[in-house]
Amino acid sequence: MVLGMGPGDLWWTSPNTFCATADVAVRCGADVDFVDIEWGTYNMNLQLLEERLREAAKKNRLPKVVAPVHFAGNPVDMEYLGKLRDRYGFRVVEDAAHATGATIKGQRIGSCRWSDLCVFSFHAVKIITTGEGGMVTTNSKKFYGKLCRLRTHGISRETKDQAPQRKKPWYYEKLELGNHYRMTDFQAALGRSQLKKIGSFQRGRERVAQEYNKTLVNLPLDLPRVTPSARSSWHLYPVCLQGSDPSRDRVLKQLRKDGINANLHYLPIPAFRYYRSELKKRQVSCPEAKKFSERAISLPIYPHLSHEQQKTITRRLSRVVD
Repeated sequence: MVLGMGPGDLWWTSPNTFCATADVAVRCGADVDFVDIEWGTYNMNLQLLEERLREAAKKNRLPKVVAPVHFAGNPVDMEYLGKLRDRYGFRVVEDAAHATGATIKGQRIGSCRWSDLCVFSFHAVKIITTGEGGMVTTNSKKFYGKLCRLRTHGISRETKDQAPQRKKPWYYEKLELGNHYRMTDFQAALGRSQLKKIGSFQRGRERVAQEYNKTLVNLPLDLPRVTPSARSSWHLYPVCLQGSDPSRDRVLKQLRKDGINANLHYLPIPAFRYYRSELKKRQVSCPEAKKFSERAISLPIYPHLSHEQQKTITRRLSRVVD
């Protein structure tokens, strides 16, 4: 809505994300397409994106927005993406739902150094939480003003937006169609109380991730790879089973039977019934995302996971996959 997405516009994103990353564009009437992921980081493959952009430029059908997803808290190479943005003229909206506290090349995710907007989630399972809701950051005064209006029914109390005869503190003007997108004061207070803890949360998650890296290295698993010059927030720790017949569902079922709350993040969006219909006859090929969805297991990771609990997880996982 802030970027004026509408019918005929294109929104490109990763297939390896929660459906909301694509849904937002469809709700504006835009068309959605997907750029496959790279193995290891499980983020959008930026080399593939560059190839797709070259082809789209020849057809005069470039995306209006590219929405990268910092999957599991591991940042996309935003500097590289920023150069593509400058060359091809699209907007960049970061999905940082997993990436609170993460950095790329010394820049905090959310700084919008190489993007137009960055969206965070404060859902109950995220790194910091307000129970529900989230936050959008931007360096654009224009986008900031529109965000402030859209979250409050399209209303402005700025005197510059009012007719001359109504320039009084108690008047307001409705400029566009918005909605109620505000979190409550209680939720905001909960979120603010956790801001000073981001560093300790991230160190705790890094400790767990480093222990997994050491103890799982000899198992038939592909371990997650962090983007060069990045610091992941480690919202998730995804591993992928190797071999021609990984039997991921069997492994996941056994882990849960053993009391290990492992999970899958995510099923590829183009495979959902709704998007198969939405994409109609367009062929959307995302083989790496499909492969990931068939082999991936998200292992438990949170700051207070104890050494003994983690040993139990790795021991039971090794027993199932060896």
